[in-house]
Amino acid sequence: MTVKRESISLKTGKQGDMVNITEEVGQAIAASGLSAGIALIFCPGATGALSTVEFEPGLQKDIPDALQKIAPYGRDYAHHGTWGDDNGSGHVQATILGPDITVPFEDGVPILGNWQQIVFIECDTRARERKLVVQIIGE
Repeated sequence: MTVKRESISLKTGKQGDMVNITEEVGQAIAASGLSAGIALIFCPGATGALSTVEFEPGLQKDIPDALQKIAPYGRDYAHHGTWGDDNGSGHVQATILGPDITVPFEDGVPILGNWQQIVFIECDTRARERKLVVQIIGE
């Protein structure tokens, strides 16, 4: 078994921005030279999340809308008092979604459903520059 590490850099907009990183994950897997295994994609930081979704305009609106119903921006979160910021909702949203996702691959290609893409979801209340870790394990 071999372990390789790649990274994906991206810029996001405000809270609710979704970025399709499927192609970048595929490129990281290909660059590893491994043919079969798993790729773990991880976001260092407490206000970013990873998931899979059918990356289409309707869901790009529906998912942020649903997250706003669960943990709305503008509410008085106790976190705001700790650091004097306004991103308590982002921490709650990111915690619910999670900071990582694991994707199997075979023949150097991610195994995904026909309508399934890998996405990064920005939960912070401001635009960010992110550097995701892609840990690739396989043979």
